[in-house]
Amino acid sequence: MTHTTDHAPTKGWYKQNEIRVTPWLFLLPGILFFAVYVIVPIFQSVWISFHAWDGLGEKEWIGLANYERLATDRKFEISFWNNLKWLFLYLLAIPAGLFIALFLNQKVWGIRLYKSMFFFPFVISQVVVGLVFSWFYLPNNGLFDVIIGFFGMDIRGGVLGNPNTATYGIIAAGLWPQTAYCMILYLTGLNAVDPEQVEAARLDGAKGWKMLWYVILPQLKPATFIAFVVTIIGALRSFDLVSIMTNGGPFGSTRVLSFFMFEESLSEFGFRMGYGASIAVVLFLIMLCFIGYFLWSMYQDEKGAR
Repeated sequence: MTHTTDHAPTKGWYKQNEIRVTPWLFLLPGILFFAVYVIVPIFQSVWISFHAWDGLGEKEWIGLANYERLATDRKFEISFWNNLKWLFLYLLAIPAGLFIALFLNQKVWGIRLYKSMFFFPFVISQVVVGLVFSWFYLPNNGLFDVIIGFFGMDIRGGVLGNPNTATYGIIAAGLWPQTAYCMILYLTGLNAVDPEQVEAARLDGAKGWKMLWYVILPQLKPATFIAFVVTIIGALRSFDLVSIMTNGGPFGSTRVLSFFMFEESLSEFGFRMGYGASIAVVLFLIMLCFIGYFLWSMYQDEKGAR
């Protein structure tokens, strides 16, 4: 008696692992670009910060000398404190964006026009924002001077010409587009709010601030996390507005770490790549600490929810 057995064709390795492998194949180009243009330069910056280097000749190993110099550099101190001002005042964009989003999340006539008007600052280049606010702050002729003059106030030298007010004037200019970005994040998050939870809360008598605090905001945690991370990164890398509006002046009072790094590394009297790299490393570590803190907070919240 003859037995015949049908052998099924053997699947290749890719066919067996297609579901797991295919997503990584799509992600591979992005991962390679991220590694080459972000991860590798981070390690290169750390390595260069231990050297004295003009960007062209041979590197000279000097160890921690660049970091020791930072500890006594007055310009670094001013830049560091200005970055802290940027950091804490820039966070005002998050509640401002939330309340504008709550206002725009209505079904009323003309709401699309209002959304477009609030969205408009986000699509404008930072260079254009800087120029517009530079004209806004012009001494004597600028609209801001006209407004405060109406109330009998005066700022000597104008907002950007006074060392005591220049940094705050630039931060106000940066808050305009950043608030629009946070608004977009919260509008997206509000579209994902569970209407059944909102209706149940209404039946229980929740309204106003209680509805917002206990029902809406817990569902907006992902949007809030992204808003915090993006705002912190934007505050710490605030270069373009400073460059356009004051170029670090008056008297270096508006320098931030990113602008100071540019001055030391690439400006006319710079080309101290090692020293500039040490500033970049400090800025990166500050950014990493804040983002790590928010990641840890999110993890603890998720852990507590379980």
